[in-house]
Amino acid sequence: MIVVGSTRPGRAGLPISQWFVERARAHGGFDIILVDLAELDLPLLDEPNIPRLQQYTQHHTKEWSATVEASDAVVFVTPEYNFGYPATIKNAIDYLHQEWHHKPVGFVSYGGVAAGTRAVQQLKQVVTTLRMLPVFEGVNIPWHPQFIADGQFRGTEVMEQAVTAMLDELLRAETALRPMRIPAGQSGAGLPAAPSGSSSSAAR
Repeated sequence: MIVVGSTRPGRAGLPISQWFVERARAHGGFDIILVDLAELDLPLLDEPNIPRLQQYTQHHTKEWSATVEASDAVVFVTPEYNFGYPATIKNAIDYLHQEWHHKPVGFVSYGGVAAGTRAVQQLKQVVTTLRMLPVFEGVNIPWHPQFIADGQFRGTEVMEQAVTAMLDELLRAETALRPMRIPAGQSGAGLPAAPSGSSSSAAR
């Protein structure tokens, strides 16, 4: 699941996400779903019960829960706002709890001189609390407007290499974490077969 974190009009996050989706599909290790938080349009957390209970009352929460539950790996595409990440991403994360557990997560970040990495460091504190595993590899894009023309993002060779490295690591981490996503007390008999290599399509 690739999440477009910014919802601002004219955002760079959409063309960057579309560029990343193309590379992820070409990688061949994952079935891809793109979630645009602007289209998902979650209101500021409006559930009366704590997410840990999974006692959801809103239709949008139940749909979001099902989407995240079905995903085996996650990539957040995030800008950096004032040394931090957007409230839209925190809101989307905080709607749920158990659905995030034991899933690897990667980050595509963009911004100025720091390339969004300060936002990523803050996000890592959040996702590890939800028992997610951030992979070390990431895609960091400095001064991102220079790579966008006519609504299309064009990455450099270094960025392309970073994408491959992050996806490879996500695939390895997903395979390793998969047994941990089996509910306690259940056997692994129904566990999907682990991908044999980067050409498998076993993870989302």
